[in-house]
Amino acid sequence: MKARGGFLGPAEVRDLADRLDVRPTKKLGQNFVVDANTVRRIVAAAGVTDADTVLEVGPGLGSLTLGLLATGASVVAVEIDRRLAEQLPATVELLQPGSPLTVVTADAMVITELPVAPNRMVANLPYNISVPVLLHLLDTFPSLDTGLVMVQAEVGQRIAAPPGSRVYGGPSAKAAWYGHWRTAGHVSRQVFWPVPNVDSLLIGFDRRTTALGSDEERQTTFSIIDSAFGQRRKMLRQSLASLFGAQTVARLEGAGVDPTRRPEELSIDDFLAIARVG
Repeated sequence: MKARGGFLGPAEVRDLADRLDVRPTKKLGQNFVVDANTVRRIVAAAGVTDADTVLEVGPGLGSLTLGLLATGASVVAVEIDRRLAEQLPATVELLQPGSPLTVVTADAMVITELPVAPNRMVANLPYNISVPVLLHLLDTFPSLDTGLVMVQAEVGQRIAAPPGSRVYGGPSAKAAWYGHWRTAGHVSRQVFWPVPNVDSLLIGFDRRTTALGSDEERQTTFSIIDSAFGQRRKMLRQSLASLFGAQTVARLEGAGVDPTRRPEELSIDDFLAIARVG
């Protein structure tokens, strides 16, 4: 395998896939980046330096991994596909020998510990599980202070949306529990193999310096969010009745929230205020 500048291009990606008998699947959300310039752009936008320990989810054949390691950062890569996980260290050693890479073969949806505590996350998240895996990792690894992830454009817009936005919803409110979000640029579908039928969006986050509340409060708040957005066209006094029954209006008023408002108007602080009314 030959690669320019320690990065993978379209030919190298296909060569590796053929050697490993890997056929990208929709089930695992596998779409491999084959453009080195896109990798450089993502790494630059993420602000990765040699002082970082980066968590990468779903490294696949290693395109983004090599870009992260080129900065001098340490990388902890979590890969569910055993064939890919076993090949990644060999690819890195061939193209960027001696780089500080740790590979963990596991499902990022359920992983609860890592060999080191990463401070930054940079990943091309599988389209089909991007929101739940993102929320799980942010909740499980509080050392993650900042990051940049690539997701389906529509999903990324939802996650980064502010209250009142047309696309603001449950994922937006839950993501806001952990920190502040921003969009950081679109990524063309043409830089992937196979080419997906959607474009991608880079979204960045910075964790809150102080947690909004306890884990118990988070769970209650998320239940309220789920109930509210489960009937998003209805007023809160209706959509939350399944949770609070006859006390719904009193609970909302106790939190300083107008019962006639709809869920897309509420910030994460509003949802937490409702959770705290006892």
